[in-house]
Amino acid sequence: MKYAIVEISGRQFWIETGKYYDLNRIPTELGKEITLNRVLLFNNSGEILIGKPYLDSVKVTGKVLEHLRDRKKIVYKMRPKKKTRKKQGHRQELTRVLIEDISIN
Repeated sequence: MKYAIVEISGRQFWIETGKYYDLNRIPTELGKEITLNRVLLFNNSGEILIGKPYLDSVKVTGKVLEHLRDRKKIVYKMRPKKKTRKKQGHRQELTRVLIEDISIN
């Protein structure tokens, strides 16, 4: 089993080939190839490579499938005994990326 742990937009994802992941919005066109080069760990069927902090020899390529918005999250702020209440909704902009290949140079 081949997988990689990649840092994308401040978050870390366990990534395998053939699966898709919802990342924070990446400003690119649909169908475009992207490369993820901040690879922290790479496991090639038991052979583990760990970066310090990143692995320069490992590249993850993916394809942008669609741009979408996440489900609504409710942000509710309240100060007790002050009659202060603030209810706010938020929908995160996301990009769905299909991981096609994890390659090592």
